[in-house]
Amino acid sequence: MKIKGQKGISVIEVLVVVLVFSVIAVLGTQSILLSLRGSKRSESTIGVRENVNYSLSVMERQLHNADSISCASSTKIIYVDEFSQNTDFSCNLSDPQEGYIASGSARLTGRNVNVTACSFLCDPGGAGVPPSVMISITAKDKDAIQLEGSQFTTNTRINLRTY
Repeated sequence: MKIKGQKGISVIEVLVVVLVFSVIAVLGTQSILLSLRGSKRSESTIGVRENVNYSLSVMERQLHNADSISCASSTKIIYVDEFSQNTDFSCNLSDPQEGYIASGSARLTGRNVNVTACSFLCDPGGAGVPPSVMISITAKDKDAIQLEGSQFTTNTRINLRTY
């Protein structure tokens, strides 16, 4: 309440200004946090995708030139390479927190990527159709928390070059 002749602001006016600035600060903070979370999710997805794509490119290069293939199980494929040596690709899914793709005994996916699902399906081909392998992989970033991490799934078919 103002008394005649006094100049200044009342407590209510100060509280209204503080409330308005508080609301603006909370909205601004939330906006920044959402942007940061989206950025972390994007980085997580890119890292997982790069790991899975590297694994697929190694498998594709080796299987294209393979003399023969056979699926030992849905998570292991055995092939004879261009040097007539038996070798394999496998998905190690025994530990749900530590899944990975391997070539022989070497890991193809990084330690920060957890392969949660992986399968190989062999097609022996036939009259004019080359043998092929259908590969399905699902992976996620092991280090990202639930809201910032994301899952990446890919499917591909690799045809053998059998001449």
